[in-house]
Amino acid sequence: MTMETVFARDFSMRYLRFGRGQKTLAILPGLSVQSVMGAAEAIAAAYAPLKDAYTIYVFDRRAELPIPYSIRDMARDTAEAFRLLGLRGVSVFGASQGGMIALTMAIDYPELVGKLVLGSSSARVREEQYRVLEEWIRLAKAGDRTGLYLSFGRALYPEAVFAQCRDALLAAAETVTDEDLTRFIILAEGTRGFDVTGALDKIQCPVLTIGVFEDRVLDADATMEIAEKLDARPDFRLYMYVGYGHAAYDTAPDYKERILRFLEAYTELP
Repeated sequence: MTMETVFARDFSMRYLRFGRGQKTLAILPGLSVQSVMGAAEAIAAAYAPLKDAYTIYVFDRRAELPIPYSIRDMARDTAEAFRLLGLRGVSVFGASQGGMIALTMAIDYPELVGKLVLGSSSARVREEQYRVLEEWIRLAKAGDRTGLYLSFGRALYPEAVFAQCRDALLAAAETVTDEDLTRFIILAEGTRGFDVTGALDKIQCPVLTIGVFEDRVLDADATMEIAEKLDARPDFRLYMYVGYGHAAYDTAPDYKERILRFLEAYTELP
């Protein structure tokens, strides 16, 4: 596993690279209080079922964040990172906000995305969905690191999982810097007004969208709306989890295998 940086003309972006497969999978993580680069070993371990078949890239957001910084801006910059790294027609998995970025890339830069997997994501952020993010933004602006991490954990995980990881969340909150909070606010505010529902028919690649009925961040309707728009396509698949919460991509034991099955033979997914 290596952590590297790609340098564009006006920004830089860190990424992880691991695995030894001939095929490529790019992962776009969701919004987080701190950069996922700090959890590199845990990420590599979580995606171990895919590392024999794929070389895996996990992308951070750009280092130098402008204000404002919309989902479309994030997609543009990630697409540029793909081009600089020679990634074209690759499989892409986007979780939550990362799924919004991945959707936008599949629409605006179809040559870069060969297969698309969306986890607990949405094609738009309605005002009622944004209220969860507004609470997180309020806590971040107040400098309430503990409150932010606990609110984040309660929204992402089922009660039993939250109880198990509460101490870890409290410990992580103690490491949050002012820069972390500033970045979090910019990225969270960037989701407001996001809407690509009218352009979903422009997606040219196979799509798997995975949702959770008990999603307390974007709600299950967000996943179902994508399904309603794409359901007539023979290369579209939908799967809904029960009981795992918004971050099922972290907690459901068969999640990575489900992604692998789709990428390897999407038409055979039950």
